Amino acid sequence: MLVLRNVRPSDLEHLVRIENEGFSQEEAATKEAFAKRIALIPDTFIVAENDGEILGYINGPVIDRPYITDDLFKEIKANPDKGGYQSVLGLAVSEKARGQGVAKKLMDAWEELAQENEREGVTLTCKEELVPFYEKQGFANRGRSESQHGGVIWYNLVKDLASCNDLRFG
Repeated sequence: MLVLRNVRPSDLEHLVRIENEGFSQEEAATKEAFAKRIALIPDTFIVAENDGEILGYINGPVIDRPYITDDLFKEIKANPDKGGYQSVLGLAVSEKARGQGVAKKLMDAWEELAQENEREGVTLTCKEELVPFYEKQGFANRGRSESQHGGVIWYNLVKDLASCNDLRFG
């Protein structure tokens, strides 16, 4: 049974392995970057596991703007309690667990977390071939990102939650 939970420091090696399966060397977060995220933003770092085996994860800090900028890959801060945009710096699923809905379950949990914390929306960047996946999740493609991360062309995708929050909390 798939269990979603917050990250633990003991997850580090497994997370780095999955990151390197899903991203090129230029794109992948370093072990040091993961350690920093685990320390600073464990509240927005969710791990998916089955019988104690980590199958995937999603992570990212809360930011004050709707688009991810390259500085976030180097320097992040602890999350504010409320407001802002929930970013996705990394979403990856191990090779053996792909095609089983793990990424969608992580995204659904991410959106719930963002709504619970009254975020304005969820924001991410992705490569062109992943745009349809995120559009099916309700994200709007806001065009090419200014990001130069990993020397790749990225697209800004944003899911506005303000109207959802108004309905839930209004």
